[in-house]
Amino acid sequence: MKKNNWFDEFQIDYDNDITIQENQNDYDVFKDKKLLDKFRDTIIQELIDNQIPDDKLLTQYINEEIDIITEGYDLSNLERNHLFNLIENEINGYGPITELLDDDSVTEIMVNSPNEIYIEVDGQLLRDETISFINDEHIIRTIQRIVQPLGRTIDSSNPMVDSHLPDGSRINAIIPPLAVKGPVLTIRKFKKSMDNIETLIGNGTLTPYMARFLQACVEAKLNIIVCGGTGSGKTTLLNILSNFIGSNERIITIEDAVELRLKQQHVISLETRNVNYDNDGEVTIRDLVRNSLRMRPDRIIVGEVRGKEAFDMLQAMNTGHDGSLTTLHANSPSDALNRLETMILMSEMDIPLKAIRGYIDKALDLVVNVERLSDGRRKVTSISEIVGFDGENIILKEIFAFNQNGLTENGEVDGEFVLYSYIPKVYKKIKNRGIDSVDDIFNEVSEHLKEIEKKKAKAKKDK
Repeated sequence: MKKNNWFDEFQIDYDNDITIQENQNDYDVFKDKKLLDKFRDTIIQELIDNQIPDDKLLTQYINEEIDIITEGYDLSNLERNHLFNLIENEINGYGPITELLDDDSVTEIMVNSPNEIYIEVDGQLLRDETISFINDEHIIRTIQRIVQPLGRTIDSSNPMVDSHLPDGSRINAIIPPLAVKGPVLTIRKFKKSMDNIETLIGNGTLTPYMARFLQACVEAKLNIIVCGGTGSGKTTLLNILSNFIGSNERIITIEDAVELRLKQQHVISLETRNVNYDNDGEVTIRDLVRNSLRMRPDRIIVGEVRGKEAFDMLQAMNTGHDGSLTTLHANSPSDALNRLETMILMSEMDIPLKAIRGYIDKALDLVVNVERLSDGRRKVTSISEIVGFDGENIILKEIFAFNQNGLTENGEVDGEFVLYSYIPKVYKKIKNRGIDSVDDIFNEVSEHLKEIEKKKAKAKKDK
């Protein structure tokens, strides 16, 4: 990850002879918390007040500052090295969370208070006792250092920010007066290793059959919604599915904070804009969806639909923009359709519910549900198609599913993926596009259905 210097005017040269202690608890090294925070706070304030001289290396300057501040204290080499690393991270990194951002095993960082930091590792939430902030101001200063290069600000008049780091990691910060107990920082890291379908197969998120089917659906330009709860992996799956889009297509992505990392060349990325100090200038997802229709898109990908833009997204799907993809928060495919209805009603258009359901039926082809299970692992638990509208309800038919049987002795979810004995309607759309990559899957299903019919016929004859 490219780190930003604390101040643009810092012209820092430093050597590589720096000893790094990893996973070292601040207060295992310094038993006296107040003393450590005193040293750290004083040196950081010196750095704020005084620019590093041009004729000094970073290491030299920090060591001199440590000598001055710690005069009269008998510090061990371990204590001194640890203090040096903390200060170096303040200048060239993101303060106490620098190592966490560099650690590929950490997928989420949650700073609740100076001494309360949680991380997610392998789907499990853990409290990290190895790092700390000095105080609330230290957290706010770190947040400002992160968001300022992104063109965002956070202060008492703008106490909330939602943005992304250069590597795609998503950052959310909220400070007083909105955060009552103090500033809160949440970073959901972009996993570079989770950028292809093979990785998901290897992790057990889905099966090779499911992966091939989803790839065929994207290539056949079916309209797909990925649904799931917070942290279930919706955006990760959407990003991977998007990479199945042909390189000859013009793709427009629309997001609140840019997270998608498409590999095609012809990609236009649009991002919303919040209100400014004068409470104007806001550009919403809905504004961008409407504008994208005038940009000659082959595909429209909306990072997440949350409100009135749902109607415009469906309108795009119904007016020749096949192959559109999006995500939304929902607990199941049926819940996703119910939420979609609610969002369309939020558009303040006088449309009967029956007409809305018919509109959804014509626009959407597939709903993919992703879940984060109790053991922290993520699974594609359902791939369902919309098969019709009976005049009252939208009818969903499941093609693939994950059935949970219980828990193993070590607490892992025990279950199995299933392919139902059913030839989906979308298979005809896939075939009409000249795609035959899933023929073997549904030929197998067809043979199984024939065997079932033979057994039924024989049973009926025997009676």
